Amino acid sequence: MTDRPPLPPFTAETAAAKVQAAEDAWNSRDPQRVSLAYTEDSVWRNRDTFLTGRAEIVEFLTAKWERELDYVLRKSLWAFTGDRIAVRFQYEWHDAAGQWWRSHGNENWEFDAHGLMRRREASINDVPIAAADRRITGPRTPGEPDLPLR
Repeated sequence: MTDRPPLPPFTAETAAAKVQAAEDAWNSRDPQRVSLAYTEDSVWRNRDTFLTGRAEIVEFLTAKWERELDYVLRKSLWAFTGDRIAVRFQYEWHDAAGQWWRSHGNENWEFDAHGLMRRREASINDVPIAAADRRITGPRTPGEPDLPLR
């Protein structure tokens, strides 16, 4: 099995690197790329949806990004210990009718010894916003600080 660094146990530096790698992958909106960060039998709870395995992850993300247009995400490290990381996040997107949304929430991640995520639990809330109220307009630029997550 191939390692996917950084590996647990995490330090503040390696946990932050893992969070940034996840943000970068999700901002690619490439379900196949994103799925490679998870174990073959990874278990997810995403809102009220429960998934198991990479194939279901790819199917879920494909549908998500067909529905959530111009999706752009920011993640922020909240806490870490051993093989676990907690993240706060916000992302913005619009639906087919042109309504913009800000989605925010928390994720709890658990990793195997190879640095693959074996469990992801996400709680997410959506708030309609005006296009003029957007705060995130593209992938993070080098040196861009974390957004204050309100």
